[in-house]
Amino acid sequence: MLVSPGFQVMALGVQTAFELANIVTEEAFYTVHLVSLTGGMVETSLGFKVETKPLAALKNIDTLMLLAGTLPPDDLPPDTIKTLKTTMKRARRVAGLCTGGFLMAQTGVLNGKRATTHWLYAKEMRARFPEITVEDDRIFINEGPYWTSAGLTAGLDLAVGLVEKDLGAEVARSVAHKLVMHHRRAGGQSQHSELLELAPKTDRIQNALIYARKHLKNALSVEELAEVARLSPRQFSRAFRIETGQSPAKAVEQLRLEQARILLEETTHPLETVAQETGFQDLRRMRETFMRRYGQPPQTIRRSARMAV
Repeated sequence: MLVSPGFQVMALGVQTAFELANIVTEEAFYTVHLVSLTGGMVETSLGFKVETKPLAALKNIDTLMLLAGTLPPDDLPPDTIKTLKTTMKRARRVAGLCTGGFLMAQTGVLNGKRATTHWLYAKEMRARFPEITVEDDRIFINEGPYWTSAGLTAGLDLAVGLVEKDLGAEVARSVAHKLVMHHRRAGGQSQHSELLELAPKTDRIQNALIYARKHLKNALSVEELAEVARLSPRQFSRAFRIETGQSPAKAVEQLRLEQARILLEETTHPLETVAQETGFQDLRRMRETFMRRYGQPPQTIRRSARMAV
């Protein structure tokens, strides 16, 4: 893991995925080193410092993970770019966590390839590096030996993806379980969560939304959700619109779409099964909703997810 001054501490948490993989397999499959260009103490975004080894001291590098400092990273000096290029050639694969993808981009290795980064900086990446196809709605992207991830927690998803490539799906699932991940997020999944986007302000509306996401196979009428919130249907509809800016029916549709897309991207369930499991009345209704929201039918989204693996 190559860190730069001002890097965010949370990124160090991805090391845990490799540590747990060693525990699951009962062997020291991974050895993790924290390095910087010159070695020594490197200051984090929170102000404290961590000890690093000099990058040149590592003779064998399997996976090089880049953590950026300033957000987004400034242009690197030519000698630094040269050093990174040389190091990347020595590694089997390279990963840019969050805005670490900017460091990769400056070396040219992502030219002609797809990449992602934190959604907040995707527009700038697209402007600075027009040769790269920036997909700002992805958790992580794997393009041959080059991996890039969205921000913060998405680095863990990328790390588990690396473990899966190396040690198989069963080990990756065990690692994700030990990390207390709610579910194993595939790279093609959106960076955005509908539940977070709705952002209700009271526990009553929040509980109703959580209930809805857990019971998508239900009809989820206003009456059913109002009962969970312990409000009359009229009070619930009014409070829901005030807190989320939309109707309960529209919010439920968004939750159904989000879960259906996850099932399309991460499972091989028939489309009819996906429609049933997520509460759409039938495949036709699901297809119409996908076309209205994404401009693509469900089978196209599934095909795109398979191609991105």
